Amino acid sequence: MTTAAARPSLIKVIAGAGLLVGTLDIATPLILNALHGVRPIRILQGIASGILGRASYNQGLRSAILGLLLHFFIAYTVTTIYILASRKLPLSRRPFLCGTLYGISVYIVMNYVVLPLSKIGLRISPPIGLLIGVVTLIVCIGLPLAFIARRYVPGPS
Repeated sequence: MTTAAARPSLIKVIAGAGLLVGTLDIATPLILNALHGVRPIRILQGIASGILGRASYNQGLRSAILGLLLHFFIAYTVTTIYILASRKLPLSRRPFLCGTLYGISVYIVMNYVVLPLSKIGLRISPPIGLLIGVVTLIVCIGLPLAFIARRYVPGPS
């Protein structure tokens, strides 16, 4: 546990953690899809299609940049929620459990609330897609946030 004097500010914790989990989370689909010959720009345009619809794929780098910005907006949102919640709830006591449950929760919210409300709509993943998606969010978002919060964020008394 880091001492209070050596603890970075909450803004710095959120900034660093958001950058970390956002990078880990986008790296997974970029790498997995590259193995199947899909260019990174298409993945990022796919993210932007949540706002732009199919037109995203005709807008080149502009929509890819929008997709990257949207991805990091979401990464910083889920980071901020976990870090702030860890100040009020005893999430640091069981980081494996809490991080795993948070990753699963992020998957559920993104796939069954956010995507259906976007221009992408509800998509039912095949079992392997579901497994990859859930494991990715546990490993790339939930667990890193749980351990960052444990180390740098003072929990409830």
